[in-house]
Amino acid sequence: MKGLILSGGKGVRLRPLTNTRAKQLVPIANKPILFYCIEQLATAGITEVGIIIGETGDEIRTAVGDGSKWGVDISWIPQEAPLGLAHCVLVAKEFLGNDDFVMFLGDNMLELELSNMVHQFINDRNDHSLSCRVLLKKVENPSFFGVGVINDEGRVTQLIEKPLEPPSDLALVGVYFFTDAIHEAVLSITPSQRGELEITDAIQWLIDNERVVDHNILDGWWIDTGKKDPLLECNRLVLSTIIANIEPSVAIDEQTSISGAVQIGEKSVISNSIIEGPVVIGESVTISNSHIRPFTSIGDGVQVSDSILEDSVLLEGCVIDNAGLINASLVGSNSKVSGSADFADSNTLLLGDNSIVDLS
Repeated sequence: MKGLILSGGKGVRLRPLTNTRAKQLVPIANKPILFYCIEQLATAGITEVGIIIGETGDEIRTAVGDGSKWGVDISWIPQEAPLGLAHCVLVAKEFLGNDDFVMFLGDNMLELELSNMVHQFINDRNDHSLSCRVLLKKVENPSFFGVGVINDEGRVTQLIEKPLEPPSDLALVGVYFFTDAIHEAVLSITPSQRGELEITDAIQWLIDNERVVDHNILDGWWIDTGKKDPLLECNRLVLSTIIANIEPSVAIDEQTSISGAVQIGEKSVISNSIIEGPVVIGESVTISNSHIRPFTSIGDGVQVSDSILEDSVLLEGCVIDNAGLINASLVGSNSKVSGSADFADSNTLLLGDNSIVDLS
């Protein structure tokens, strides 16, 4: 089985941050979202991974490399324009060949045990002539998603994209298992009203042509990280699972208090500060006279002084100086925030890379 990760989107909902970086490389707990997808495939024993890329392709190629850090081989598949998920399958045909594959949306984060699902699909594919398996999740607002209709045998009978009156509460999560039958399907459909080849239409074609499509239900959490608040929620969920680790080269003075699960990278320096986990702090970070509260991720090379951080993600190279309380914020790389001495005020920020903010 092969893996196909879709990583060509522009990330317009995370602007201004995604004006200068790929949305799939925004970090969760100091690790790019895309890396979690690759890790899940590698852990499931999938070693051939194709990544669909668009206009941010060069940046993604540089970040991922050849895949050797995960023990996988990466194939890069350009998509000239965002023409739909089924179009991604179409342009990936040479890479996929006639092999089964699992398709991931590269900006989704899931609490998922993929290995068992891969083995189950392979077994069921052989025993039940299975063509496709979709991953579904019960949600409170199904009209915001593609929705699946399931019969008593567990087969998918219909997929509807963002229905006004949802026939079920089962949303399509963005993980799909396919046999090579999907290639005939994507060649048989036409673009939707928004001009895209929809994967829901391709799967519906399989259903209408009497191919077996069934489902798994996702029990764990699922978050589309395309907006700031869901991204911060995902950061909280991942940080809640970390194990404390402070590298030997970290310098921590006697006036500093550290509690809870805290990870600190090489050559960081912490002085006269309070660190309350769960918190992840990158390499070569300097923190002085500050309070780092739970669910904060601080990237490499960040400098924090005379400030309070809580429930926030700071990308690499930021400078936070005398900034009061920064809460529920996403701060782009090499940004500088300063100028507020009032810790009673809570500042919530969404900043692109290289921003300068004076809070005074």
